[in-house]
Amino acid sequence: MKALLLDAKQRSAHVKNTPNPQPSANELFIRVEAIALNPIDSRYTFHPLASTSRTIGSDFAGVVDALGDDVPPTSGLGPGDRVAGFLQGACSANERPGAFADYLVCPWDLVWKVGVGMRLQEAAAVSLCGLTAAQALFYRMGLEAPFSWPERPARTAGLEEHRPEAAGGLSFFVYGASTSVGLYAAQLVRRSAASSERRSIRLFGTAGQKHFEMLKAEPYSYDGLVDYHDEDWPAKIRGLTDGAGVDYAYDCISEGATVSKTGDTLAPGGKMAIVRSREGGAWTAPDLTVEPMYGAVWEGLGEFVQYQGMDLPASPEARSFAVAFYRWLSGGGRLKPNPLREMPGGLEAIVDEGFRLLGSGTMGDRDAKSEKAWMRPLSAEKMVYGIAAE
Repeated sequence: MKALLLDAKQRSAHVKNTPNPQPSANELFIRVEAIALNPIDSRYTFHPLASTSRTIGSDFAGVVDALGDDVPPTSGLGPGDRVAGFLQGACSANERPGAFADYLVCPWDLVWKVGVGMRLQEAAAVSLCGLTAAQALFYRMGLEAPFSWPERPARTAGLEEHRPEAAGGLSFFVYGASTSVGLYAAQLVRRSAASSERRSIRLFGTAGQKHFEMLKAEPYSYDGLVDYHDEDWPAKIRGLTDGAGVDYAYDCISEGATVSKTGDTLAPGGKMAIVRSREGGAWTAPDLTVEPMYGAVWEGLGEFVQYQGMDLPASPEARSFAVAFYRWLSGGGRLKPNPLREMPGGLEAIVDEGFRLLGSGTMGDRDAKSEKAWMRPLSAEKMVYGIAAE
């Protein structure tokens, strides 16, 4: 099969022929038909942690080709089923292969079944960013989830459990509302509100003004938006709450001063989550009054991860949450996929074009100097590639 393999010395990746992976007893053997790009994919190709010849890439969607011997009949999965999920890619110093290949293997309970009416290109854009948002909202900050999962740890108790005044209505702020994670966060906030008969949630966010109309419409339904170009956007967000501040804040960029400014929007006792760690060095915030909650999405895979200067132990609790989230997606708990940019060229074009658009680490180093229509700057879009196995 063909796969996009890391060249750690050259800080790049190349399409090469490699043997098909062999599924273990509890895994699925999947023919990949679509993949989606995430900034993490390019970041750890240009700044590699893994060794040469590791298959890179995270998000995928495809068709089940075979099942391991121990996949239970109750899984509801069989050959020909359309599924989506994500693998670890090359963002950790281990040998687990990623998703950018003709075929892959994945634990049967860490995929979700793609429903009728959703294209595999759309499904490929959901798994990693959708789970990232769900972990932040429900697993870390304790917002009520629209699906059942094993009893949450005490550290994720929601605000209403220690602030009785929050029980009648909450406020939630998303910095980077038009990002891939931000678009799913808004939908999950709305699903959380719909799952509770006790309270409502007012949703505020920042984005470029050109995206306001989309973000005010369903399924995002923002109550108030502020242009992130405004230097005083934290004050404007607080103004939308009559000066009280928000109960929850989620920084979906987490670079430079964004963490500190997002913290400025919080009400006393509020909670905040981020998408990039302090240890990774992407942001500085010496004056924070609330320590933001962070955890890598890879925790959901239930494996040890060495990541951005941190050693993350295997977490059965985080894995059980991921399993429950994907079961919810399989059972009709649909999220609207991000707006897509369907890129030409398949695996061979990912590094030269897709990674070029994503850049090597921050929003500021993205390169979109090209006359090709599909190479215009990214904005509220998810890049996807079709994969055609020979």
